Amino acid sequence: MELARKLCNAYGPAGREENIRKIIEAEISGLCERTEVDRLGNLIAYIPAGSRSTTRGEKTPKIMFCAHMDEIGLIVTHIDKKGFLRFTNVGGLFMERIISQRIVFENGTVGIIGVETKPETPKPPRIDNLFVDINVRDKEEAQEKVCIGDIASFQQTAVIANERMMSKALDDRIGCYCLIETMKRIKQSPCELYFVFTVQEEVGLRGARTGAYGISPDFAIAVDITLTGDTPESRRMEVKLGHGTAIKVKDQMFLANPIVKDKLVAFCEEAKIPYQLEILEQGTTDAAVVQMVKEGVASGVVSIPTRYIHSTSEVCDLGDVEHTIRLLVMVCENGLGQI
Repeated sequence: MELARKLCNAYGPAGREENIRKIIEAEISGLCERTEVDRLGNLIAYIPAGSRSTTRGEKTPKIMFCAHMDEIGLIVTHIDKKGFLRFTNVGGLFMERIISQRIVFENGTVGIIGVETKPETPKPPRIDNLFVDINVRDKEEAQEKVCIGDIASFQQTAVIANERMMSKALDDRIGCYCLIETMKRIKQSPCELYFVFTVQEEVGLRGARTGAYGISPDFAIAVDITLTGDTPESRRMEVKLGHGTAIKVKDQMFLANPIVKDKLVAFCEEAKIPYQLEILEQGTTDAAVVQMVKEGVASGVVSIPTRYIHSTSEVCDLGDVEHTIRLLVMVCENGLGQI
């Protein structure tokens, strides 16, 4: 899992995915016929069909797999006279989960998130009650290290214990890891395969939209994390850590194509891959926009169950990761049929 650690530890908030893209480009070199980076910054890897199962007159199906490279972060909006930074969010932040956490800017400047201690500060606090301390004496010294508009990610080291991984940015570096490992294991496919490592998912699913528009796939599978319902007093949800990959039925913005969903379930049952059906009441992923590109794309989602989402210590089970990869390999090597 050294690659997964490397991906999660790296700096790469939305709009600043260059470091992650370089790591992935180096890892997939030689695994595909070609790669390209589109204008928005998506990394697209292409593997041509290696076997044909289509009959005369039928086109070779195109399948797009996507996982987003970006992570949540924050952006500097103001520097006060004492050198403390005010900020706003880049992606979804839960205020109670980020207090006293360390952040790091692209140039290596490290800070810690503090909270105002005045009596009227609400609990949990709002974002305008928080600040970043970068250990300077005044505004002039702060401006030597950061500028308005600089973006930071959270600083936390990935840890593996008891067959589980704890890290920031599992959302969605673990999905990127699954796509890379899938590419390594494919023998041949009846389909044209596109692996798209997308940008700016956390701020509006932007990379997936442009990536799918350029590819115009017949099918798409997004790979992302999902919530679980297995912690004390959690929201009721039939997804648990260590119980297999999750096949999405619905989320806040997406309804799975029934043909794709049923095919994913059939692959799991055929290969005895543990799986769970996922209904996510809040949140969505890249498939929500991919399905609406051009005349429409038959889309599904395969999810890795994850606790403490959008925190600096997200947790996933390595068995669930392996089951996800096995399912993706089956999709690649068998295809999803014809639409």
